Amino acid sequence: MPRADLDKQPGEVAAMFDAVAGRYDLMNDILSAGQVRLWRRAVTRILNAQPSETILDLAAGTGTSTQAFARTGARAVATDFSLGMLRAGKKQYPDGTFAAGDALRLPFKDESFDVATISFGLRNVADTKAALAEMYRVTKPGGRLVIAEFSSLTVKPADVVYRRYLLDILPKIAKKAARNPEAYIYLAESIQAWPSQSELARIIESAGWQSVRWRDLSLGIVAVHVGRRPKGKRV
Repeated sequence: MPRADLDKQPGEVAAMFDAVAGRYDLMNDILSAGQVRLWRRAVTRILNAQPSETILDLAAGTGTSTQAFARTGARAVATDFSLGMLRAGKKQYPDGTFAAGDALRLPFKDESFDVATISFGLRNVADTKAALAEMYRVTKPGGRLVIAEFSSLTVKPADVVYRRYLLDILPKIAKKAARNPEAYIYLAESIQAWPSQSELARIIESAGWQSVRWRDLSLGIVAVHVGRRPKGKRV
């Protein structure tokens, strides 16, 4: 079964997501006990897409989040480097806008989007700062960045329970319900290796974004970071 290692070679990561594309949204619901829907709704509220805006939804998978942005009247483009995910998304949302693209070499012109967003995908990129710099490049001056990613729990007893879930319970559920359980072992490992909220904020700032802050969801299981590209300035 394909899975990716934590060095996150693009070919390995793409193959792993290709293998889980058909049941990706269903497994997200099962493994998060439905919380992923609440997290995506929170991202939609925080992003607050406007009808006149163009939105890059990076690592969009099947485009579920992209459709929520598009319903506001905004032009939202679902971009992913897993062709399997994009095919599944196009089948599910035939009227959606999908584009194949690597987060480290986005196939878009400079300053193309009002908003760049990525949900649960930045963790899978081989070079976090380079991906943030690419998102900066394709965002208009004054444009916004919205990132949702698994993070660090802020309550110690809850963190202990959560880590036990990641290490022990999640792999067991995946073995019973997933066609590629190895992918979800990678998921647990990558979450544990991911930086805390404040550490990620520093990385975002180092890529040129300003006014960076975050909001914790579910006690910090997920954090939504936001930032803004300064007007009239390039990095």
